[in-house]
Amino acid sequence: MHERDAGADQLPSEAYRFLVDAVADYAIYMLDPGGRVISWNTGAERIKGYARDEILGQHFSRFFTEPDRAAGRPQQAIEAALGSGHHHDEGWRLRKDGSRFWALTVLEVVHDDDGRLVGLAKITRDMSQQRALQQALVDSERAFRLLVEGVTDYAIYMLDPHGRINSWNTGAERIKGYVGDEVIGAHFSMFYTPEDRDAGHPQRNLRLALEQGRYEAEGWRVRKDGRRFWANVVIDPIRAPGGGHVGFAKVTRDITERREAQQRLDEVREQLQQAQKLEAIGQLTGGVAHDFNNLLTIIRGAADLAGRFDCDERVRRQIDVIASAAEQGAAITRQLLSFARRQPLHTAPVSPAELVRRILPLLRQPLRRGITLGSEIADDLPEIEIDAHQLELALLNLVINARDAIRGDGEVRIDVRRLRLDGGFDGLVGEFIAFAVRDTGSGIPPELRARVFEPFFTTKQFGKGTGLGLSQAYGFARQSGGTVRIDSEPGAGTTVAILLPAVPPRDRGRDPAPAPPASPARHVLLVEDDTDLAAIAAAMLEMMGFEVTTAHGADEAQRAMAAMPRIDLLFSDIVMPGGMNGIELANHARRRLPELPILLTSGFSTMRDDGPAHYPILDKPYTYERLERALRDAVGTAVD
Repeated sequence: MHERDAGADQLPSEAYRFLVDAVADYAIYMLDPGGRVISWNTGAERIKGYARDEILGQHFSRFFTEPDRAAGRPQQAIEAALGSGHHHDEGWRLRKDGSRFWALTVLEVVHDDDGRLVGLAKITRDMSQQRALQQALVDSERAFRLLVEGVTDYAIYMLDPHGRINSWNTGAERIKGYVGDEVIGAHFSMFYTPEDRDAGHPQRNLRLALEQGRYEAEGWRVRKDGRRFWANVVIDPIRAPGGGHVGFAKVTRDITERREAQQRLDEVREQLQQAQKLEAIGQLTGGVAHDFNNLLTIIRGAADLAGRFDCDERVRRQIDVIASAAEQGAAITRQLLSFARRQPLHTAPVSPAELVRRILPLLRQPLRRGITLGSEIADDLPEIEIDAHQLELALLNLVINARDAIRGDGEVRIDVRRLRLDGGFDGLVGEFIAFAVRDTGSGIPPELRARVFEPFFTTKQFGKGTGLGLSQAYGFARQSGGTVRIDSEPGAGTTVAILLPAVPPRDRGRDPAPAPPASPARHVLLVEDDTDLAAIAAAMLEMMGFEVTTAHGADEAQRAMAAMPRIDLLFSDIVMPGGMNGIELANHARRRLPELPILLTSGFSTMRDDGPAHYPILDKPYTYERLERALRDAVGTAVD
């Protein structure tokens, strides 16, 4: 309301009074120059709660809160209005019942026709509802801002329509490394890799967000320190209520760890698939090896039997060739079975120097032209008690790895020497023989060195290696009481040394003297489903002096046990057709004859892991001597 003359009303005073009094949404009343209420309308009564008779003559300061009255706010409002002609204010006011409401007030000076001060016109509007809505909006915006600012796992920030940054949260600072002052106003392309910027990806991504309503992707982003991280990125366009484009909301999440975990999971899946493939190969080769070992047992057994008869030197040499070929075939089956699972160790005293010199021609075979094989073997090396075939396989694997590490021409060396360990390496103490395979290849990066013994870990191309070579060597060495040591530098080649404990002179075993023939009074029940092998085994047993009853399956063996008056030993194959295998047959026999000596045999060397420890197992193919020794051990006394 502006300053006016009292006589300038365009309406009759009575009509004007009725008009003002009818207004219910505004409190409209007059104050005298001292601030006392001299008129009161319906809106004032509704808003403030006072009837006309209650408030006329009262000072308008009663509508102010106690803190405002104490601060002199009522008098300041009058003085401000008198000074400028009007005064606008907004703040808390009181109703008659003491409740507060948010008021928008206007105070205007009123003069009469002669210009004399008549009083002040006061208009008050209750803005509580509007203020509550506005405050709720402010609180919501503040809460959202605090929420965004408090998020540390996501970079959440705003871009203008051109891609310049105009907000920055704590998560953005943590993930990207910049504080707000460093990036506000800069273009968001600064977070992209140089190659992505050159390819125009930042501009393309904004365009796709506008066209599609949303853009989401994963890719490399760059931190302030230059390090890259793998990010999940979401860009949403922001539009004004009228539909105009005002910018973009940008959310970035660092998912580097998740990506690496997924990659590791994929690698494990690939390793599992490879392991399952190897398991399938192992099962296949195991079945083949079982049948092959049966044939080898027949061949070797027949050769052993033939060699025990008088014959000329030429025939004896041919028999020796047959026996040697059978042994080589047995070594091949053991190598095939190593793909499926670790072989049991058949240990014996071995001369390190003799073993390496013997297999040097074999180790040269996998080397391509341009790669030489050298060796240096120390003198007077003590013996080692190991499985010679497993050591040969381990050295062959190391030579193949050395060959694959050499690009072009180079050299592989095998050095054999003794050394003494004092517990500083894998806690080993004592005298050891080191079989060191050195190459002039590319070396092993430091970050990969700790993983080289993991099964299936390989740096070779897919299909070029199983990743089992070093793990086989390490497992064999540890099982033999030793270890494997690797020394390598990128570009300087690699040395892999198998360390095996030397046998003290007092512990060095010697081949046992041939046992005298067994007593013919001993009765053996032989159970073997292969008729040819059963015939050879029976012949060897009879030559040892045993009486033999042969059964070609578990059912036939049970009938024989029931009919035989005496059984001194059960010698049974494990894998047989039908319902009962050799282990189950042995259990059945032990229930009938608790003291019965039992010897089992199998072409599956892994059956050692499945059979009870109190049943000795003789691996096929076996020789006359090994069978004789196993029988003597099974009975528990020397065969006499």
